[in-house]
Amino acid sequence: MTLNRRSFIGTGLVLGAALSAPPLIGQARPRVVIVGGGAGGATAARYIAKDSQGAIDVTLIEPTRTYYTCFFSNLYIGGFRDLASIGHSYGTLAAQYGINVVHDWAVGVDRDGRTVTTAGGHVFPYDKLIVAPGIDFVEGSVPGWDISAQNRMPHSWKAGSQTQLLKAQVEGMRQGGLFCMVAPPDPFRCPPGPYERISMVAHVLRERNPTAKILIVDPKQSFSKQALFEEGWQKHYPGMIQRIGPDFGGNNVSVNPETMEVDIDGQVEKVDVCNVIPAQKAGRIAELAGLTGETGFCPIVPATMQSRMDEDIHVLGDATIAGDMPKSGFSANSHAKVAAMQVRAALTGSTAFPARYSNTCWSLIDTDDGVKVGASYAPTDEMIAKVDGFVSQTGEPADLRKLTYEESLGWYSGIVADMFG
Repeated sequence: MTLNRRSFIGTGLVLGAALSAPPLIGQARPRVVIVGGGAGGATAARYIAKDSQGAIDVTLIEPTRTYYTCFFSNLYIGGFRDLASIGHSYGTLAAQYGINVVHDWAVGVDRDGRTVTTAGGHVFPYDKLIVAPGIDFVEGSVPGWDISAQNRMPHSWKAGSQTQLLKAQVEGMRQGGLFCMVAPPDPFRCPPGPYERISMVAHVLRERNPTAKILIVDPKQSFSKQALFEEGWQKHYPGMIQRIGPDFGGNNVSVNPETMEVDIDGQVEKVDVCNVIPAQKAGRIAELAGLTGETGFCPIVPATMQSRMDEDIHVLGDATIAGDMPKSGFSANSHAKVAAMQVRAALTGSTAFPARYSNTCWSLIDTDDGVKVGASYAPTDEMIAKVDGFVSQTGEPADLRKLTYEESLGWYSGIVADMFG
């Protein structure tokens, strides 16, 4: 599966322009409010504004003025990207597509009154609401750690200053020191992400601190692309990385940020850097809006991305219970295109085609050693179900791995253009 920027963006561009319906003269435009400006929210905002040709009033509420993608942030840690290359602004969405971009926190949703309230006290009425809030952390999921400890033991699972901090800590480790990752339980954002991060940390340490060690404490029996990562670690970083799974105490872990200690089933390890990635749930605004279920994530209608709690609300990306689809930037972008089409159809009478979804997750293990896993999906009544899939194989030749990495670079350029214009 080879993607380039032209083919990635092209499908949506042609489809929407031909199907939009202009507003009637003198008729107030229907209003769509979108909470969250990441891979789901920004994409949905752009597609609704673009494909409706101004027939829909679109407001995007996002607190940050520069959005740093969590995808590819590991490559920044590894030294393959600079921070500016993963940071993106919302100027084009406002200037070119006429989207009202509001930099504020959404703090309340009145589903009966169909309004969203922000921390600044502004109230935005909507006809349709799209909620794409990403993730928050489950309090107490790693005993000893809470958000107040994120400077001592960064999570770096929301990109930006946390990513900068973790990179600085890795580069500043004492010679021969110990890096520890407390990996998250399922389900979590980007299944291969923690293990790509381990690869990137190992890449830095091999060059700067070759006697350092890496310890992964993992509550899961297995993880995405495990055979590929373990093959790569043995090839590029032999003897550096050790993983402790649940059979050896990986599911009984606590931390002490003040003393920089990790307790693994009663055995205490003194560490130099500790990356704690806690259990996750849907972003807080989804819970406040009453859109989450028992798992802390949001159940959706597979064919439309509508909330099962409210038909006038669509939920996208990492916050959702999306069946077989993993939580990833690619998935969120795919959700957004389906939701945008459904919202536009409901508000302008344009055609909505049957939903189809796709995802690919690329990972870099070392220089030019890229691997991937992906699939296509279709909705059933119960879930978004996998139709077919692919995954890189162990033992692949170096030229294929390099091509896979280059493919990921093309995808990144394509998806950020699809998000931000």
